[in-house]
Amino acid sequence: MSSSNMKIITVVGSGLIGRSWSMVFISGGYSVKIYDNQPGQAVNAIKEIRKQLEELEGAHMLRGELKATEQLALLSSCDDMAQALEGAFFVQECVFEQLEVKQSVFQDLERLVGKDVILSSSTSCLVPSDVFSKVQNRSRCLVSHPVNPPYYVKLVELVPHPETAASVMDTTHALMTKVGQAPVRLRKEIDGFALNRVQAAIIAESWRLVQDGIISVKDIDLVMSEGLGMRYAFIGPMETIHLNAPEGMEDYMKRYGVGITRVLTSFGPVPDFCGEGSKSIVNEMCELIPNDRQNLLARTERRDQLLMALAKLKKDH
Repeated sequence: MSSSNMKIITVVGSGLIGRSWSMVFISGGYSVKIYDNQPGQAVNAIKEIRKQLEELEGAHMLRGELKATEQLALLSSCDDMAQALEGAFFVQECVFEQLEVKQSVFQDLERLVGKDVILSSSTSCLVPSDVFSKVQNRSRCLVSHPVNPPYYVKLVELVPHPETAASVMDTTHALMTKVGQAPVRLRKEIDGFALNRVQAAIIAESWRLVQDGIISVKDIDLVMSEGLGMRYAFIGPMETIHLNAPEGMEDYMKRYGVGITRVLTSFGPVPDFCGEGSKSIVNEMCELIPNDRQNLLARTERRDQLLMALAKLKKDH
């Protein structure tokens, strides 16, 4: 496929993730057509995106080289799937996180696109071999899992189906890099991918420490936000340990490996996150941040503001 053809991306589903992907792709200069099977939803999504882009431009946080009006000019909506797919080289699916829904969407997509068009799913918890099980040509299918909110948190996990062609991984990696995301490749599929597996390990031990009366909810969050997270905002766990011993990683493990093994073997079983014992943890969290919509929305907005500032800091370094 010539590079002149690689200009149009179709986003299927106009919810939060669909809107976020659209904003990311137009920031990189791609034309984006949004399709939603609910009439009027795609048009509403564009109104919402316009509002967000104008706010971002006002805050000097707009991504890419183009002005907000130039980015919006690249965006269109279609109520007809075939029309939405016309000319696209890449399709990003963003519908409900339900296996049957995604499977049927990809069956519909496959009937309407040429064999070279890349079909990408935004799923966060379904493995590619399930999502694409009803597709005939699976070599052009993969999962591109973003992190919420994708406009500020740039990581994208690229997860191949066992039959995904290497060229499809390469093209998607190049596309994601070009639009300013930070793609990582998984070499094969695994439940939870990489990010959610690492997150689950952190959640489990944090939960156990609170449940066992070792530390409060507030303080375990500070362990991350004022401790580990300070480093992890710029370097990962592997580089962290490599830099934490005079002669690097091997030296670190000689010094601390036995201690780490001892601590790991002392970990308790997977907690029951919904049982009686979890209620006090939930209550403690809700005392800090009440779980009514207004409070949660305010904290989510604060989170996004902080992520925006951090994204800017990372970009400037």
